[in-house]
Amino acid sequence: MMPICIIVSSLFAPTSDIWEHLVENTLPLLLSNTFWLALGVLVGTGLLGVSLAWVTAVYEFPGRRFFTWALLLPLAIPAYVTAFVALGLFDFTGPIQTSLRNWLDSDLLWFPDIRSRSGVIIVMSLAFYPYVYLLARNAFVSQGKRSLEAAQSLGFNRWAGFFSVALPMARPWIAGGLMLVLMETLADFGTVAVFNYDTFTTAIYKAWFSLFSLPAASQLASILILLVFVIIALEQQFRSRMRYAEARKSQRTNRIQLNRCHRWLVACSVSALWFFAFLLPIGQLILWVMQSVSSDSDLQRYLEFLWHSLSLSGMATLVTCTVIVLMVYAARRFPDKITQVAIRIATIGYALPGTVLAIGIFIPLVWIDNQFSRLIYTFLGVETDLLIQGTLVIMLLAYLIRFMAVGHYPINAAIQRITPSIEEAAISFGLHGWAMICRVHLPILKSGIFTAATLIFVDVMKEMPITLMTRPFGWDTLAVRIFELTTEGQWEQAALPAITLVSAGLVPILFFMRQTEN
Repeated sequence: MMPICIIVSSLFAPTSDIWEHLVENTLPLLLSNTFWLALGVLVGTGLLGVSLAWVTAVYEFPGRRFFTWALLLPLAIPAYVTAFVALGLFDFTGPIQTSLRNWLDSDLLWFPDIRSRSGVIIVMSLAFYPYVYLLARNAFVSQGKRSLEAAQSLGFNRWAGFFSVALPMARPWIAGGLMLVLMETLADFGTVAVFNYDTFTTAIYKAWFSLFSLPAASQLASILILLVFVIIALEQQFRSRMRYAEARKSQRTNRIQLNRCHRWLVACSVSALWFFAFLLPIGQLILWVMQSVSSDSDLQRYLEFLWHSLSLSGMATLVTCTVIVLMVYAARRFPDKITQVAIRIATIGYALPGTVLAIGIFIPLVWIDNQFSRLIYTFLGVETDLLIQGTLVIMLLAYLIRFMAVGHYPINAAIQRITPSIEEAAISFGLHGWAMICRVHLPILKSGIFTAATLIFVDVMKEMPITLMTRPFGWDTLAVRIFELTTEGQWEQAALPAITLVSAGLVPILFFMRQTEN
């Protein structure tokens, strides 16, 4: 709660001249841009995710088994990577427009501008639709053909049955996916920074690093926090009014067979979407890597970026998983309401954008650092340098708060499998304390801990705003390097760190696919 309280309290501080300037000239634009971006991405991901989930769950078409899992692969690509690939390909100076101008001998005034609000919405929709697709498909698979058969028995055709029966029954899952998309959109910094599209996250960064006003950045962050919590409250209120029967996994039935024309139309449409969302970015990154590696003589520096990313992700994963394991054990030993509320609060950080957390962690730790230095000078007469600032402590604390929820679910789900009867049987064999933990608990928790560690490791590697705003001097990572290169328009040089991040992001996707059935 400390970052939230520190940031929200800034609303009651006297406004500075910079803040008054932001309110008069910048805040209306930020609200407008953020609103239209969130609305556009919600509509785009809803249309893509729900339609893809429906056709892969209910219909049979060429390549269905492949696309069932392949449509999840865009999750492995950070949105800001998809953004700079799109700009590199479709911008005015990119190869697509250049080739078309030479071929058509035209100035291409009709070609849409990729550096626009619609361009940002399209890129983020392609990056975030798997959240909706994954949850919506689970809902449709549980219904199977039963919902359509029930609708048809009442006189509905397939389209009417989908909109009147299947879609309303899947609303909780779809709403959950759209909520994740909305949080990711509000928290996004890299994509909007690449497109130079001003939102609250970019304004917070500019207020801190361009205007050198930490209070103005904190006050902007407080407004974003209030928006996030209003959305969370509305979503929970909406969900509390819903009542749905829990459906079991639908027994395997034959999927609906489309006629030849419709079958290939669906296959081509799904293939085209997957091409633009995953295959095109990956292929372009590989092409740029092949062109840039031979000309990039600074390989030693790149290995340093890679080492920083891996070591930082490893430390954050170790710290976060350790705290989560202690937390789930506390909830197991003391299942009272206070402990449950404390865990709910501890796992709320995933709803907070990285720029907000960076501000909320930095302000109190700077105050604590200054107090320590003042005390040491008062009692010992020794002037000390800053003890916390300029270290990895701020980054690791921010990562811990941000990604606690990511690892809590798999570890908490794994510990539920340790029933009291298992512990009683272990005690009957003479196992107590650490011996029981090492020989009984940890083997059962191993899969949950591995899943949590994989997700946290990859999320920390891809995370940009916290790293960018709180890193020690000289501690650049692959994500920071991508940001620096893309802001200068050096797409080819940014491809090598980008393809490394994508490779790391594929790990949890492949692990998930091995644990689930098509």
